[in-house]
Amino acid sequence: MAVIIKNRQVETNQWQLLKAGADKILPAVPASGDIIVSTAQWLAQKESLLARQGRVGVWLANTEDPATIAGELKHFALVAIDFPHFTDGRGASIARLLRERHGWGGELRAIGDVIRDVIFYLSRCGFDAFDLKAGEDAQAALSAFGDFSEAYQTSFERPQPLFRRRTAAASASITK
Repeated sequence: MAVIIKNRQVETNQWQLLKAGADKILPAVPASGDIIVSTAQWLAQKESLLARQGRVGVWLANTEDPATIAGELKHFALVAIDFPHFTDGRGASIARLLRERHGWGGELRAIGDVIRDVIFYLSRCGFDAFDLKAGEDAQAALSAFGDFSEAYQTSFERPQPLFRRRTAAASASITK
C-alpha cells in the first residue's frame, strides 16, 4: 500500500485519487472508500459524491482559483493541490490562499511531482500532507523538515518575520 507524509510522520495513504490518465479517461467512482476528485468532477457530481459511503476530498490544478471551492469546503475531508512540476510554485500560493483567505483548517495535501527538496517550503505555506512522487523514499524525506533551523520570511506557520521575532524575544528578556 502507498504511503504519504502527514503531520511529519509516514503513514498509509487511505485515499484514492481519481485523476484521468494519459488516455484522458477518468476512473469510475467507487461505491465506497475515501476519494479525491477534481474540482470539475465535484461541481458536476456533487450530489452523487455526497450520497456514497466514504469521505470526499477535492484536488485543484495549479491553475485553478481556490475561490471556486471556497463555499464548498465544509463538504471536504481534505484538499489536495496538484504540482505537475516541482519547479512550479503556483500550488504554494493556492495553499496560502486556502489557509489564510478561505480559512481551510483541514488536511492540505501536495500531490503530483512532489519531491523531498520542496517539503520544507511547502510546509511553510500550510501543507501538512505530502503524497510524494513514485520513487521518493518517504522515510528519508522526513529529514527535509529539519533542513533549516530558521527562516527570515513570514509563512503560514510563522506570520512574523525573523527580525520581529528577534525584537520581541529581546524585549521579553529585558523586561524579565
